Amino acid sequence: MTKFVFVTGGVVSSIGKGIVASSLGRLLKSRDYSVSILKLDPYINVDPGTMSPFQHGEVFVTEDGAETDLDLGHYERFTDTSMSRLNSVTTGSIYQAVLNKERRGEYMGGTVQVIPHITNEIKDRIQRVANNTNPDVVITEIGGTVGDIESLPFLEAIRQFRKDVGRQNVLYMHVTLVPWIPSAGEMKTKPTQHSVKELRSIGIQPDILVCRCDRPLPPGLKLKMSEFCDVPVECVITAQDASSIYEVPLILEREGLAQQALNILQLEHRQPDLSQWQTIVDRLYRPTHKIEVGIVGKYVQLNDAYLSVIEALRHSAIATGGDLHLRWINSEDLETEEVEKYLEGVNGLVVPGGFGIRGVDGKIGAVKYARDRQIPFLGLCLGMQCSVIDWARNVAGLDDANSAEFDPTGKHPVINLLPEQQDVVDLGGTMRLGLYPCRIEPNTLAHKLYQKEVIYERHRHRYEFNNAYRNLFLESGYKVSGTSPDGRLVEIIELPNHPFFIATQFHPEFQSRPSEPHPLFNGFMQAVMTRSHAASEIPTPV
Repeated sequence: MTKFVFVTGGVVSSIGKGIVASSLGRLLKSRDYSVSILKLDPYINVDPGTMSPFQHGEVFVTEDGAETDLDLGHYERFTDTSMSRLNSVTTGSIYQAVLNKERRGEYMGGTVQVIPHITNEIKDRIQRVANNTNPDVVITEIGGTVGDIESLPFLEAIRQFRKDVGRQNVLYMHVTLVPWIPSAGEMKTKPTQHSVKELRSIGIQPDILVCRCDRPLPPGLKLKMSEFCDVPVECVITAQDASSIYEVPLILEREGLAQQALNILQLEHRQPDLSQWQTIVDRLYRPTHKIEVGIVGKYVQLNDAYLSVIEALRHSAIATGGDLHLRWINSEDLETEEVEKYLEGVNGLVVPGGFGIRGVDGKIGAVKYARDRQIPFLGLCLGMQCSVIDWARNVAGLDDANSAEFDPTGKHPVINLLPEQQDVVDLGGTMRLGLYPCRIEPNTLAHKLYQKEVIYERHRHRYEFNNAYRNLFLESGYKVSGTSPDGRLVEIIELPNHPFFIATQFHPEFQSRPSEPHPLFNGFMQAVMTRSHAASEIPTPV
């Protein structure tokens, strides 16, 4: 029977529940247990698809086209397991499902209430994940902080869950903060005590406490929390701050988290194999050379808006032994000041995705800078569209070329709305979303990197390359190296006679893993490394 782990958070938000859940998943996978991880998000939006990146950060897209919380990216990267729309549940989607059932008369005229109808729907969503792939363990992260009014139905549902599936099949893990108070010169356990008290008032007694702290947790404090929170002392786990999230599984393994979880869930103790993960962390902390990559974006004030891009770059930097330094560049700044001021000296440029006209001309200027100065360049989604506009304006002779998204009545819409998007009214969940095949042209950079004729990548967009201009682009030296299998949609473009210039309509960053960096990011990082070495060999003028 599938076992269930529920991860709650206390004291403060952003405590790291997602990383703890992902790390436990990694530790169980290292023991040859199959794992799936589910996120219960308390916001009323049906999904984050229409939410601002400044508020929510990145929207992660699953293979089956669900727009989800960025934590699902962590789940996939840590467990090497693809998630689906079943792995992301929001308050909005729960209430929507219950109201749809009520409208269809499925409740037989009864009064619809939070208990049992909302809680039953939540429990059903958890069971669906277990039934879908029949994993050994389903880890469920409950968003928000214990005490929030929004998360109460979720907490009530997981309280009931132990009764439904049996006590031996459920583990409650609470992630909390043990702060250091400089004026007192000591760590304080009172916030954790109050957080556990709040959880117990709901009817949930945590089995394991994972204590976030910036220094080692003294044995005396572990014993104190054990006594006050009614948790065995060996189940009080120290989660000390790490320089990299990829070190967290190793820290928690040394603390015995997986061992205690297996005890509580009555699962067989198996020897873990974390050798590959240890190698990744060792290489991360022992780089051989420094490289600097510029990210030209519209949402750079919040780095989480580009989380998967950052991690994909980091994966390839680890693989190539690079000490990655990111230079964040607001694309709006490039519209009012000299591009060189912000981009001079970078070893490579990435222009990621986004929506709306704000800052687009700055992105186009960055593309031109990389193209003119032979700087390794990787464009993603809107980054590819900006590459097309740059070429149209500055090489193909279409001075007023633009995207129909930014200039609907423009004379040369080199980027146009997908035909199937013409009559779309709703914004949420209506883009071209999820995994689609792409046919790679032989004798291209894309083919050299992928070493495949057909690939599958994840998409999130409404606009595409306008085929009315394809011949003009090809005749002027552009290279279309990847298309949909029927040849209709342009998916990858590249420029010959450039050290590395490639852009994709899809989002390759969603499929990069620490253990298997994405081929496009790997190729980009190798080109960046080559340029970095060449720059360091230029003699300094006397």
